[in-house]
Amino acid sequence: MIESTFLFLNGIGLTMERRLWDQDIPNWGAFLHHSSVRGMSAARKELYDIDVTTALEQHALDNPRFFASCLKTRDQWRLYEWLRSRAVFLDIETAGGPYGDVTVVGLFGNGRMVSLVRGDTLTETRLCHEVAQYDLIVTFFGSGFDLPYLHAMFPRFYIDQPHLDLCFAAKQLGLRGGLKQIERRVGIEREGALQGMDGWDAVRMWRRWRHSRDTEALELLLAYNEADCVNLLPLADLLYCRLVQQCRPEIEPPQFNG
Repeated sequence: MIESTFLFLNGIGLTMERRLWDQDIPNWGAFLHHSSVRGMSAARKELYDIDVTTALEQHALDNPRFFASCLKTRDQWRLYEWLRSRAVFLDIETAGGPYGDVTVVGLFGNGRMVSLVRGDTLTETRLCHEVAQYDLIVTFFGSGFDLPYLHAMFPRFYIDQPHLDLCFAAKQLGLRGGLKQIERRVGIEREGALQGMDGWDAVRMWRRWRHSRDTEALELLLAYNEADCVNLLPLADLLYCRLVQQCRPEIEPPQFNG
């Protein structure tokens, strides 16, 4: 989908992008191949050719960070198919309240779950190292909560990768509510004791661990956070395919495995 995207060009919106596709200009290569485009001046086409050539070069150089800077946040879902194998699905837990400590940072990527726990493995250095290994950050409402919260707690933490926030991707499809609500609506299930748990349960599990070293409470908290991370993968797959269908109903969405 990213190579069919023209929204990074100044003055190109969804309507004009659709017109390009309808003129048999489905991607960057076709745009450059056409010497002229209906409804576009020769001078503007020449300027756009420069920007499209740059995008092609940066894509060939495998540079996702270029697209993080030139694509609006709401359009970065279009990078998902390209970067899916290099994405990290991130979720945090806190001690509750507006200034509560970050207690757990969960990171799921390359089929591997990493749980960074306050007082043990959660350090600024380790967090920055783990996140830097990936080329796409996927969260649910991470732009409003997880990422600014992490930056406030760990000043050296920042991301320059593209970020896909599934909360807002879901809203583009008319799916509203929290992560668990949307999971239920699309048929993503949680196992056993995790069903019905929410963020306040996570706070209580942390307090039990902190005050009485209840290992079962810590294990349940980590399992809850892991589900929050791992379930983002099938949700991202589903939302991406639906967004492709909404955006370009004439093409077949991808089939993701695993």
